[in-house]
Amino acid sequence: MADKIPTASPAYSESSIRVLKGLEPVKQRPGMYTRTDNPLHIIQEVLDNSADEALAGNGKKIKVTLHIDGSVAIEDDGRGIPFGLHPEEKAPVVELVFTRLHAGGKFDKGKGGAYSFSGGLHGVGVSVTNALSTRLEVTSYREGKVASLVFSGGDVIEPLVVRKNEGGERRTGTTVRAWPDAKYFESPALPMAELTHLLRSKAVLMPGVTVTLTNEKSKEVQTWVFKGGLRDYLMQTLAADPVIPMFENEGFADAQHETFADGEGASWCVAFTEDGQPVRESYVNLIPTSAGGTHESGLRDGLFTAVKSFIEFHSLLPKGVKLLPEDVFARASYVLSAKVLDPQFQGQIKERLNSRDAVRLVSSFVRPALELWLNQHVDYGKKLAELAIKAAQSRQKAGQKVEKRKGSGVAVLPGKLTDCESRDLAHNEVFLVEGDSAGGSAKMGRDKESQAVLPLRGKVLNTWEVDRDRLFANTEIHDISVAIGVDPHGPNDTPDMSGLRYGKVCILSDADVDGSHIQVLLLTLFFRHFPKLIDAGHVYVAKPPLFRVDAPARGKKPASKSYALDEGELTAILDKLRKDGVRENAWSISRFKGLGEMSAEQLWDTTLNPDTRRLLPVQLGNQDFGQTESLITKLMGKGEAAARRELMELHGDAVEIDV
Repeated sequence: MADKIPTASPAYSESSIRVLKGLEPVKQRPGMYTRTDNPLHIIQEVLDNSADEALAGNGKKIKVTLHIDGSVAIEDDGRGIPFGLHPEEKAPVVELVFTRLHAGGKFDKGKGGAYSFSGGLHGVGVSVTNALSTRLEVTSYREGKVASLVFSGGDVIEPLVVRKNEGGERRTGTTVRAWPDAKYFESPALPMAELTHLLRSKAVLMPGVTVTLTNEKSKEVQTWVFKGGLRDYLMQTLAADPVIPMFENEGFADAQHETFADGEGASWCVAFTEDGQPVRESYVNLIPTSAGGTHESGLRDGLFTAVKSFIEFHSLLPKGVKLLPEDVFARASYVLSAKVLDPQFQGQIKERLNSRDAVRLVSSFVRPALELWLNQHVDYGKKLAELAIKAAQSRQKAGQKVEKRKGSGVAVLPGKLTDCESRDLAHNEVFLVEGDSAGGSAKMGRDKESQAVLPLRGKVLNTWEVDRDRLFANTEIHDISVAIGVDPHGPNDTPDMSGLRYGKVCILSDADVDGSHIQVLLLTLFFRHFPKLIDAGHVYVAKPPLFRVDAPARGKKPASKSYALDEGELTAILDKLRKDGVRENAWSISRFKGLGEMSAEQLWDTTLNPDTRRLLPVQLGNQDFGQTESLITKLMGKGEAAARRELMELHGDAVEIDV
């Protein structure tokens, strides 16, 4: 019997499209704008604004009060949010800041801007706090006046009132008191340990600024003010004594710097210990980056290059030992505070810095400073070298053990696999590359030490309905299995993972429709026949860029090239160039048709270099195995045309097509 073709639903028409206005998007999808496990992040958004005032040199005190009624107040002595009418919007500025997404004073980062360096970027932060609070009160002191207004759920319920500041006080600053709305959070309680750590770190990063936390319920008052900064803080936090004295320094660009803006740079303190859990904290413009990012990569690169150079200069490296960055970094504890003029974060929560230039920024200041310090303290340098060499020897021994366990019965590796030199599972990665031409660029551009390349010819077989014992009839799949070192298995099997040859198996295909198809076919193969690789977090998808933007030299800044993953990133790059004063259309935009078009150097910069690439881990997410299996059956099953059509009719509008 023929499948019945579903008729279009009459309910879907022009009036079905809703446009979310004001703060509605935040209330509909709070998880896109903040953490929803508890309200700490919406309180942090207000705190970050006060910290930005202090960072700009306009405040010396930040006071946080936890009230008995569950509200939180943040008070500073900065300049106070302006409350006059906005020249274009004809509404009080303080009202716009709290009720409009993308309204703020931190977009203009150049000369004449209210903030040169700040954590606030998107003009979204405090409006999210407002949207997700049952009540929010704002009081701004400036120019001898006091302005106050009150919101509820993002709407003004008590309009702006401006009065003279009685007593003739020349007080300035802002006080925000918020009552987080419990319905948006899994738990309404603030995690006290996290809040305390956050406030203490703000004091550390701004020596001389006093940060106070008052808890009305427990009547406890805590005050932090650091004069010694990073060194004192790290010393108090470390579990074990450092092997050598702490290395503390800072470096910032001046107005004459060729590459970086005036004031960009970092301050850091690094300690090396032989045991105990390393302490690692990093910040960008005082925002804690708990997931690290490119500034941490810069610190790692600077430390490694300086230590390696010291070891080579003093001929300390034993024969047969190869030093890698993690050998130096393994026992390092640090606090890193970077200042970046226009930082690019991953997501609104800003847990990870993505700005590619931050690698060079931090590394360019850390490396020469540490090289000088090591050569002034040769004995300490030799102790540090000994620690790194010991780590390298342990890593190489572990790699050799894995090699012996494989025994002599190992299958012959495929001829087209270009293998890496290292046998260290944690460090090794293999790239499954679409086509021989892209494979050629990848082979030339890769890091020979740790990156292997396996080129795949044409479209991989759809293996969703292929029996496991028939898989090896397909040469490509046979080669993938042998190269990885794990046999095909099912979700309930216990495969032998001891032969695994790479810690990361990376799918690398073009950024076009064909590339996406190959990506889906490979993901189908891993989900169906290698599920334990996904479970253990070994499968990744590399995201090559679609566009390259070449910008001419401007002033003292040399010509630059930037890469964009999609149209959205391309727009952001062009906006930044305009902001930097580049003449309209003075840049050139090229679109990559595929990986084969990229030179080896471009492929390394954008897709292979661990410090600057985008590599997404493949995970099942919130769905269980059965749900995912059912969905993939609809997409990849041979007799599933009707189910596929239904899926496309239901969700087709949500897909962006790149024709």
